[in-house]
Amino acid sequence: MLDNPRSPRVRAVAKLAKKSARADTGTFLLEGPQAAREALAWRPDLVVELFVTEHALRKHDDVVALAREAEVRTELVAEHVLDAMADTVTPQGFVAVCRQFPVSLDAVFDASPRLIAVLEEVRDPGNAGTIIRAADSAGADAVVFSGHTVDLYNPKVVRSTTGSIFHVPVAVGATIEGVLTRAKAAGLRVLAADMAGDDLLVARVSGELAEPTAWVFGNEAHGLSDDAVALVDRVITVPIYGHAESMNLATAASVCLYESAFAQRS
Repeated sequence: MLDNPRSPRVRAVAKLAKKSARADTGTFLLEGPQAAREALAWRPDLVVELFVTEHALRKHDDVVALAREAEVRTELVAEHVLDAMADTVTPQGFVAVCRQFPVSLDAVFDASPRLIAVLEEVRDPGNAGTIIRAADSAGADAVVFSGHTVDLYNPKVVRSTTGSIFHVPVAVGATIEGVLTRAKAAGLRVLAADMAGDDLLVARVSGELAEPTAWVFGNEAHGLSDDAVALVDRVITVPIYGHAESMNLATAASVCLYESAFAQRS
């Protein structure tokens, strides 16, 4: 059992909370039993090693069984050692080190997608991760991080996906111009979610939501850039019928993605 929180091995894992360490190693930090379960079930080839406490081993023996089946190195660690490795205060007994696996923009469009989510300058890791989870739930074919959107492998982004990071392809490093130009060339209708736009119900009635679509979601504070707005086919707003000042970005993205999912399946 690992019981020294100051050991080089423990420190190396803990450093993955920092972007520079993730860039140097090509790996990232994964926390919690559900995220570990999804990684081992869907992409066990990406899991470098798994660390688990004795209590978590007893409570979630199915996760350890998946690791054993995939021949993933699994190490028993003391509670205080896992706390030292994890980015969260309550890591729930599991920490894994995984290889990064972004897909290329070519791979996204070569797959003839019908629904994708494009993030432009989204900075909040919780929003970014929740949009990946919503895209996965709505059956989207891919998510694209463009511009200075938060790092895909930020620990909070990964946690917020609740394992969906292993289900839906995510491309990173693209420019918004490059993504939207490719989307149009691939025959996708490009819709942007923004406060200043046509009511979502208008798009629902027109039937355009049933078309292959790329939804664009902008920065939480400033919205979409002028460059993005100039390239989209239509700007759509999710109406607020109550007295809320605004809607959380990830919530609005979930509504938009599901509207397209419903229309494409009706």
